[in-house]
Amino acid sequence: MDSALAVHRLHFAFTVTFHYLFPQLTMGLAPLIVACKVLAGWKKDETYNQAARLLGRVFAVSFVFGVVTGIPMEFQFGTNWARFSRFAGGIIGQTLAMEGVFAFFLESSFLGLFLFGEKRLSPRAHLAAAIAVAAGSWLSGYFIVATDAWMQHPVGYVRVRLDSLTALVFNRWAFWQYVHTMGGAAVTGAFATAALGAYYKLRGQHERVAGVLLRVGVVAAALAGTWQLFPSGDGQGQQIAREQPATLAAMEGLFTTPPAGAPLLLVGQPNVDEGRIDNAIEVPRMLSFLTYKRWDVQVRGLDAFAPDTRPDNIALLYYSYHVMVGLGTILIAIAGIALLLLLRGRLLVNRPVLWALLLAAPLPYIANTAGWMTAEIGRQPWLVYGLMRTAEGTSHRVSAGNALFSLLGFMGLYSLLLIVFVLLTARVIAHGPAPSDGAGIGVPPGPAPGHRGAS
Repeated sequence: MDSALAVHRLHFAFTVTFHYLFPQLTMGLAPLIVACKVLAGWKKDETYNQAARLLGRVFAVSFVFGVVTGIPMEFQFGTNWARFSRFAGGIIGQTLAMEGVFAFFLESSFLGLFLFGEKRLSPRAHLAAAIAVAAGSWLSGYFIVATDAWMQHPVGYVRVRLDSLTALVFNRWAFWQYVHTMGGAAVTGAFATAALGAYYKLRGQHERVAGVLLRVGVVAAALAGTWQLFPSGDGQGQQIAREQPATLAAMEGLFTTPPAGAPLLLVGQPNVDEGRIDNAIEVPRMLSFLTYKRWDVQVRGLDAFAPDTRPDNIALLYYSYHVMVGLGTILIAIAGIALLLLLRGRLLVNRPVLWALLLAAPLPYIANTAGWMTAEIGRQPWLVYGLMRTAEGTSHRVSAGNALFSLLGFMGLYSLLLIVFVLLTARVIAHGPAPSDGAGIGVPPGPAPGHRGAS
């Protein structure tokens, strides 16, 4: 790989990874805000409205930073990937434009109503605003996933010109990728909500709201975690096996094709030079069963594919996939234990599990990042699978030095943005739930000194 290509790839990987820290939280919080509003109306309990306001303020902060960090990625298609933009811009530009025109404006417009219009809207209208925000957030996610799905599984084109908008938008690859991506966002939002409730509970603050956040967050985490395992994870895995079998082999560390019944690797280190797994611990025939629902089906290993059609960084792909799966298993276990204690009425007094929920909050971010790395590294060496190689899509007039200079600038600026985001979010958390007679639920001016109690 030449140095310019490496820097262009690193540049976009950095900006998109940093950006996705924010949308995964907003997409995960949006349905939980709706759930709190529905429960507030059903139970006639103002505590649920207070929880919705608090989550709404956290959502708003993350939404702003998502917008700020998302805009530069649009320009990077031209600055760093000009040949790809010329090759496929007429196709991917459709879904990117639809995301901005339809989803973003729906989400942003009704977010303003939800944050600042509660006193001017009826309870049902305020709930409708929350639903519109959630719909816009999840619709935005779909259009972005549909864009990436075309790069993974190109459809609806003739000579790389759009032939069918329907085929592009409803690409069969997009379905499983979307439900798995949104499940990952739901896990992030659920654990963030549960962690916030655990934080307040451990500090003895806002006891009633803490209980609501814990109940809503833990139930959502258990449901979303199970969804990630089955059916969304299972469906995505079978899709990769059908359409990108070399990617599946690299993900699973399957260097050689077994005669029948491929094993599932639990632990091991890929030795790419010698084409084997060191210190392997395997479950016999399990990969064949999980992939094809039969124990004796042959799964092709990397030796069945030409070297120039295999993923170009097998070790990183392997570790990304296993980090995602490993963290997902840990999160499901934590959510399952917390749910069991919640059903028995013991969660709110079990400090070790509350600490586990609090400390687990960063894990979904790592798991989601590892999942996207698996998807994008797994597509290599293709930029558009089967049509355009990654090396053919860069801006060939932009040198490695120019791209590196820009990357360093982005890293410095985004470091400052991250500090500001953490400070603003900490201010929202320190301020706690907004009182029911407040004029609005936007970001507060600062924490209330000595503000404690069971509001």
